[in-house]
Amino acid sequence: MAHIIIMPRQGNTVESCIIVGWKVNEGDTVTDETTVCDVETDKASFEVPAGAAGIVLKILYSAGDDVPVLSPIAVIGAAGENWQDALEREKVKGRREKGRGKREEGEGQREEGIKTEETKSKCCNSGLKDTAASGLSSESLNNNTQFSILNSKFSISPRARNLANKEGLSIDLLSTLIEGTGPGGRIIEQDVLATIEKMPVLTAAAKGAVTAEGIKTIPPQGTGIGGRVTLEDIAVSQSNMPAGTAIKGIRKIISDKMIKSLAETAQYTLNASASVAKLREIRNKMKTEDDKKSSNISINDFILFAVSRVLPDFTYMNAHKTGDMLSIFDTVHLGMAVDTPRGLMVPVIRNANTLSLAQISSEAKRLAAACKDGCIKPDELSGSTFSVSNLGTFGITSFSPILNIPEVAILGICGIELKPVYRMDKNCCCDCKLDFEPHIGFSLTINHQVVDGAPAAKFLKALCDAFASIDLLLERN
Repeated sequence: MAHIIIMPRQGNTVESCIIVGWKVNEGDTVTDETTVCDVETDKASFEVPAGAAGIVLKILYSAGDDVPVLSPIAVIGAAGENWQDALEREKVKGRREKGRGKREEGEGQREEGIKTEETKSKCCNSGLKDTAASGLSSESLNNNTQFSILNSKFSISPRARNLANKEGLSIDLLSTLIEGTGPGGRIIEQDVLATIEKMPVLTAAAKGAVTAEGIKTIPPQGTGIGGRVTLEDIAVSQSNMPAGTAIKGIRKIISDKMIKSLAETAQYTLNASASVAKLREIRNKMKTEDDKKSSNISINDFILFAVSRVLPDFTYMNAHKTGDMLSIFDTVHLGMAVDTPRGLMVPVIRNANTLSLAQISSEAKRLAAACKDGCIKPDELSGSTFSVSNLGTFGITSFSPILNIPEVAILGICGIELKPVYRMDKNCCCDCKLDFEPHIGFSLTINHQVVDGAPAAKFLKALCDAFASIDLLLERN
């Protein structure tokens, strides 16, 4: 019996993965351990094994497609085995999304409505029309649940309808393009497949746009891999403007996440600074010691340590907002932004408030290296309760970090600058003198829906005080 390869779920928060490339072709012989493709999320990349020995009967998605998790991506079986029947037997549609059964029941009821309407319509059957030169156009490109009947003999089998839905084709459009070859002119799965072969291939995002936005025209060829029509191509075809460089892949996922964060939260940034005089003394002392682990502890490690110690006293900052629900955590799972060739990643230091400075330093370096090498585990990229983003090494003096939702706060680390400080001096007539001391900048962004400015300022002040007295903080822990 054929084996269906599904897109694995990599972590609880991952909803889809992008197929980077296929390692096999249709017709290849594989073992259960053969890597069939490489996939990636906005957080990590990994390999997908075949899971069974046999022949690659069908590859269901192209390289570059953004595929929902738990969706079938390929079929493995014996030579000559029908891959479509395999998908039907396994009821893949029922596993692709929760509650599919109820929707199928609704589709069945609508199909009965179609058959009833057939007796009322007297239109002629339309043949397959040429769409390659001018692109596809139809008022029915919006894949609504209700549609007009254009054919007195028009009906469609459940398998054909499911395939059409998967490919982003509306039933209306099919009725104008296809002359059914089934009994009584019924459209069957083979008819849909024949139509798909004559149409340009759409990416998952492009299909979604066609369905959701009622797009009326589809360009005959796209700029994607193998001429696939992308979301950018759809947008250009609607505006009649020349195509530019499309934002896609991991960059597109990160972009969507940032927009979602800004759109769904009331973000507000506070800025402050803390003295690093004590920190420099401690680091200079560490560098003179023989312990290599201590000498490798960075300023960022000290910051992560200080944050992990201050947060438990301000639990309203160590929280998640999900809808109208607020979850407050006693344990600090600290996210740290890491710049990688693939884009921004935020690995998580688990139970940071229970780790020593050396342990935090070691874990931070391990996670950062795993992100840059592309071997980070998906579970290591989810579950943070508070995040830190460090741009200080680039000389940034102030910025507004974007919330890593559903978290309610994120701390931005800025560069070190000399700032004037007044010190008591008995030899001075005014009992004080002006001095200059190095300070590090902190930019704290909060979700004002949850945290007000004053409570956030109290946390930021406590953090600055703790960091300025980092020697005392280390002695207490």
